[in-house]
Amino acid sequence: MKISLLKLGLGLTIIGIIWISFIFVETEKIHDTILLKQSNSFELKLQFTGADIGFYRVYMPEFSGEEVFLQILDTKDNVIQEQEIHTKMSVGYFDFNENGTHTIKVTNISKNQINLQIEFGNTNSLQMIPAGVLILVGSLTMIVMGYLKITNYKIEQPDENIS
Repeated sequence: MKISLLKLGLGLTIIGIIWISFIFVETEKIHDTILLKQSNSFELKLQFTGADIGFYRVYMPEFSGEEVFLQILDTKDNVIQEQEIHTKMSVGYFDFNENGTHTIKVTNISKNQINLQIEFGNTNSLQMIPAGVLILVGSLTMIVMGYLKITNYKIEQPDENIS
């Protein structure tokens, strides 16, 4: 049984995508749901190790124009990132480079109470590099083989003088 390079490239790409999804599912993260009243704050803390990329996801299920203010704090309570969120869902990323407990602090700056779902964690992006290379090799193989198949494809034309 002969496997074409196009199918091999597709297989490598699918394996890489599944590998990355397993890495992301297994990351260290926490999540919580809270009803945040006007001018109140909420914090989540998580232990990070090494240097990598962290993420947060803020979701407001019953969004109707509310706003929250979000800060990411490092181990010494210095602000790494801050952002006002005006949308139903927001996802953000930040770099961290020291071991210790990092904090996400969310403050309700609207006039109504808000139902929030917050997720905070580490992306483990360094572990995704081999899977990313696998996806790149598979994608490039599919592109090259697709190009070669298209350039070698010939359509037979009927004769012009059919009598």
